[in-house]
Amino acid sequence: NVPEGQADKLLLASWGLPKAVLEKYHSLGVVQMFEWQAECLMLGQVLEGKNLVYSAPTSAGKTLVAELLILKRVLETRKKALLILPFVSVAKEKKCYLQ
Repeated sequence: NVPEGQADKLLLASWGLPKAVLEKYHSLGVVQMFEWQAECLMLGQVLEGKNLVYSAPTSAGKTLVAELLILKRVLETRKKALLILPFVSVAKEKKCYLQ
């Protein structure tokens, strides 16, 4: 669970993303995360580049966690990232989405 007093961490706007990124998510109806997603991002030193292993059912929102970690890391370090996706259809969707 998200610690008491940190409920604002459910909002995407609380994670220091650029306005253009937030607007894109908002246009797709994504304004906040589930508690488990925010909890993943707040675990240990995940935001500093440490590993994270998490599991959830299909369509539960795993990709959002990965996207936010990748976006924050790329924006903060100015380094490239490699996103590996399991299906061509998902890869095409994310290519358009992330551009």
